[in-house]
Amino acid sequence: MNIEQRDNMNVIARSFAVLIIAFMVLTLPSIESNSSGVHNRAGSGCTCHYSGSTPTLSENFPSTYTGGQTYNIQISVSGGVSGSNGGFNVVVDKGTLSAPAVGIMSVKVDSSGQSVTHTTNSYRSWSFDWTAPTSGSGNVAVDLAVMSANGNNGNSGDAWTTSSLTIPEAGPSNTAPSATNVYISDVPGPAPAITQAYYDMDLFSNYDFNDADGDADSGTEIRWLKDGTEVSQFNDINLLSQSATSIGDIWTMTILPSDGTDFGAKVTSSNSVEIIDYDADGDGYGDQSDAFPNDENEWADTDNDGVGDNADAFDDDNTQTTDSDGDGYGDNASGNNADAFPDDANEWADSDGDGVGDNADAFPNDPTETVDSDLDGVGDNADAFPNDASETADSDGDSVGDNADAFPNDATETMDSDSDGVGDNADAFPNDASETADSDLDGVGDNADAFPNDASETMDSDGDNVGDNADAFPNDPAETMDSDGDMVGDNADVFPNDATESSDFDADMIGDNADTDDDNDGLLDTEEALLGTDPYDADTDDDDVNDFEDAMPLDA
Repeated sequence: MNIEQRDNMNVIARSFAVLIIAFMVLTLPSIESNSSGVHNRAGSGCTCHYSGSTPTLSENFPSTYTGGQTYNIQISVSGGVSGSNGGFNVVVDKGTLSAPAVGIMSVKVDSSGQSVTHTTNSYRSWSFDWTAPTSGSGNVAVDLAVMSANGNNGNSGDAWTTSSLTIPEAGPSNTAPSATNVYISDVPGPAPAITQAYYDMDLFSNYDFNDADGDADSGTEIRWLKDGTEVSQFNDINLLSQSATSIGDIWTMTILPSDGTDFGAKVTSSNSVEIIDYDADGDGYGDQSDAFPNDENEWADTDNDGVGDNADAFDDDNTQTTDSDGDGYGDNASGNNADAFPDDANEWADSDGDGVGDNADAFPNDPTETVDSDLDGVGDNADAFPNDASETADSDGDSVGDNADAFPNDATETMDSDSDGVGDNADAFPNDASETADSDLDGVGDNADAFPNDASETMDSDGDNVGDNADAFPNDPAETMDSDGDMVGDNADVFPNDATESSDFDADMIGDNADTDDDNDGLLDTEEALLGTDPYDADTDDDDVNDFEDAMPLDA
């Protein structure tokens, strides 16, 4: 009997066994689940349990087997119903099942060695061994059934599912090839590995193919990487053309060896190759990028002014190249940031064009001024007092600055000590704000002098327009003279030229001093003195009767 005939018979036998089991299940009354497992039910599943949900079965049976090899099998169930209870059954038609050492998740195998199941329903994952049949046994059929149980000791509410596998025997083994001595060269091999290549050179892949089975190189993959990234358009070509490279590129290469059956381990070239330029002047900068390929002192001209950056004091300004005084401003007068004083490091600009640099020029925007000696903000040229910070102008030219000159527009005056508005030179009283003139030069100012044009008089105490000096009665406005010197003014003195007389009460032209009856009432003054009447009143008691005639002159 050949292998194919034996496999067909096994399929028939398995199908018959499944039909018998199904008939038994249908004809027997429902029974509660077996918590200690049940054999040979993997094909039909847990039909005595009812549920509308389906759990997930996981297993790790090999996809092919090697005759006589033992595989540790892991099986588990998840989902379906919540909880941790479950069970399983696995049936194989070839090979031998065996249980590992007994443990908390131990399983049991039937006497045929072709069915394995759980010993307790407390778990949902299990482990056991399967020893594959001998070589030449053909395909192995595996039936699996798992259940997630709710633990209610009944048939309802549980969930189960089944699966079937066919495991073929593995074919003859093949040893994967390897690649060694992987490198890049700039000429076809054998050639040395390189780290740099000029931009006009091709690159070549080199490797040694090794195969323990003696298989030929078939399907080996060559990959070119620029700066670490594969460039797919150059896949599996041995020669990388110079047209594919650019100065500055870093190229590497990998080899994935193949004998047509298996790939070996990928190997990266032992060298990386930098694409470089020629360097005619040996300055370390390639001719293609060197702005001055024949000048070892220069290689860049950032501003394209024809002067190399090393010699160019302004390598980013094509209007300037030199800075003789090193002040940061170019010598070229027509260029940017031109230096008006190319040989003076302290100056570079002359904003007002007066020949004095802005830094030294106190007035950089005024061509008429350069210095401010007294730092008063007015240039020395315009400053009438260049060394006096308090003065700048002298409007009247009197050599006294306008700020100090009380009369800046009057050359004859500079001070007004008493602040009366009249300069000290013209002020007869420079320290008396109430006086400015003394017309009669009597030492008394005109404002206070009652007689400003009369040097002999200054006051008129009684306001009678006669000066106190000439006024015999300076405090009596009714009198000014006393011709007879009797201390009675001429205006009041009836006898102004008679020092013995001054009044004439009875107007009889006889002075009161000489007149014996001053009131002309007929009684002598001496008599009236005895009578008690008024010698100066002819009717002492005012009864219209003359004292002389009045018998009672004191009784009205």
